[in-house]
Order: sequence, then C-alpha cells, then structure tokens
Amino acid sequence: MKDNRDIATPSKTKEILQKHGFTFKKSLGQNFLTEPNILRKIVETGGIDDQTNVIEVGPGIGALTEHLARKAHQVLAFEIDDRLIPVLADTLRDYPNVTVRHQDVLQANLPQVTQEVFTEDLPIKVVANLPYYITTPIMMHFLESELAVAEMVVMMQKEVADRISAAPGTKAYGSLTIAVQYYMEAKLAFIVPKTVFVPQPNVDSAILKLTRRPQPAVTVTNEKAFFKLTKAAFQLRRKTLWNNLIHSYGKDEATKTWLTNSLEQAAIDPKRRGETLSLEEFGRLSNAMEALK
Repeated sequence: MKDNRDIATPSKTKEILQKHGFTFKKSLGQNFLTEPNILRKIVETGGIDDQTNVIEVGPGIGALTEHLARKAHQVLAFEIDDRLIPVLADTLRDYPNVTVRHQDVLQANLPQVTQEVFTEDLPIKVVANLPYYITTPIMMHFLESELAVAEMVVMMQKEVADRISAAPGTKAYGSLTIAVQYYMEAKLAFIVPKTVFVPQPNVDSAILKLTRRPQPAVTVTNEKAFFKLTKAAFQLRRKTLWNNLIHSYGKDEATKTWLTNSLEQAAIDPKRRGETLSLEEFGRLSNAMEALK
C-alpha cells in the first residue's frame, strides 16, 4: 500500500529515521524540516513548474525533494552523506524525475553534471535548505560557475540572508552583499521559525530569493580586481576606506599615489567607510584603479 503522507510530517520523519537507524551529524549541519506547508511555500516562491529543472543541495531524507519533484520537470539533488543515499532511494522511489548524486556539490563540475542529467534544455533553478556552515561557499560556487542559474531560492540563517539582501550604509552590508548582488537581485521572501526543524537549530532561518540580472549590476574592466577591492574595503570594519586600502594594497609612496589618484578620479572621499559605498561606486573606483595601475 502506497503511503501518501508527506515525508516532512513529524511522524513520517521520525518513522524514516528509525527505519534506517539514522542519527544526525553535527559536522554536516543537518536539520530536517518537518512542516509541509513551508515546503509548499518554498516551491511556490521559486515558481517551480514542469518547465523548470531544479538543483537541490543537501536533500536530507527528501522532504523538499518530494515537493520539488511533484512540480518540476527534473530534480538533481547533491548529497554528501553516504548514509543518506539508501534512505533517499527508499523515500523517493516513486519519483522517476529525481536524480540523487552522491557528491560534494563544491567539487562538482556543474555545467557537465547538468548536461548529463537533465534531458531537456529548460531554465535551471537552485532550491535548497543550505547547511549553515557552508552557505556562502555553495552560493558562490553556483554564481561563479559557467552554469546559467535563472533563480535561487535558498534557506539559510536569517542573519546571513540579512547580509546578502542588505542596502549600503547598513550594518549588515558587506563584501558578501556585493558578491551576490553583483550577479543577482536579492529579496527576503519569508522567515522560517527554528521550531519546525529536527533537531531544532539555535536561530531562525530565512528564505532568500535571488534572481539573475540580465547583466552584472555594474560594468567593471576586471572582475577579479573588483572583488579584491570590495573585500579590502571591509577588512577592518571600523576603519576608513583609505586605511583599509593601504592595509590591503601597501603603504609605499607609489601605491599611495596610485590609490589617491584613483579615489580622486572616481570622485570618492577616502575618509568614507566601505559600507557607505554603493555597488556603482565600487565599480567606478575599481575601474579607476585598473586604468591608473
């Protein structure tokens, strides 16, 4: 007899964990969602339909995967924990449109894997409950890969979501904000309380919706140099832009002259703090620095 209950109900989750003798690994940041309504809302936020291919990271026991599989054309899920591979084979057996890859997503050649797995060339969206300890590296891996990701709907610690969606001049604004907003428009979709997870984490989570911009937010002559500059500007949070720049680029006279001229050309006051500069201003400064190198 087919069990029609959602994987995500507390009773079904408990049953699956007991059946497979599964115990949580703290090192992998495993927290499983046990509230089907939130999973439905995540899928809705992503606008997932049969014209979408979805990549999921860290499917756990398949709670979100199941909801994605019901709507999407195909789902590719990356799972690093070998103990979960047989569990997923069991819980997702009724969904032939799901492929589970036992691989660390950070090691994956994303364009190659998606070409192997997805049978149709449809828009690709990333929908995932990201492990807290590795949220940023995973997001940057997708953004910097050659894979054209149309949208990302990702769950993360609320504090990290606040940082990514922050505006200039706020406390949360930093190099992570710029790194993500350079490629994507970021919007906080909704908050997920910590009470709907097993085991319960210490903090609330948030769903962040990221939509790829037709082109990057600013036009820069050298992307690598631009990201180096934005990292440098936030190195010492309480210091001025000038102090951060000489701290990162050097204090010799030639470097100071180059930085002074670059700031002047970009019309940026060296006494400002990094967090007051917009993406556009960072772009201007980076281009001036490249031009005057």
